[in-house]
Amino acid sequence: MESETTRPMMHIGELAERTELSLRTIRHYDEIGLLKPSGRTEGGFRLYTEGDYARLMLIRRMKPLGFPLEDMSELLRIIDTLKHDGGSELREQLDQFIDRAVEQRVKLQHQLDMADEFISLLRSQ
Repeated sequence: MESETTRPMMHIGELAERTELSLRTIRHYDEIGLLKPSGRTEGGFRLYTEGDYARLMLIRRMKPLGFPLEDMSELLRIIDTLKHDGGSELREQLDQFIDRAVEQRVKLQHQLDMADEFISLLRSQ
């Protein structure tokens, strides 16, 4: 099995295509420190790994749940720290993020249910 270091790195365009995010968004995440590229070409172009892709997908999945950038950054810090050094306080913080995500999902589901009801009402006219 290939390790992350032996896998070819991808340019920002490939990362954007795979994640369905714009180049501008990915560059912005780099500028604010949410997602730093794992490398650069000799010409200075950003290079990303599969790990970077996974991190960006986590960020992308947080957006529809309404997490602000500061919370995204904090969650990523917690996850990174837990990978290297587990701790009960960090686990509690992660659990709080999980609880918030579940609450947001419930709210979104309610909105979808209302939208379905609205569509049904319109179709019955």
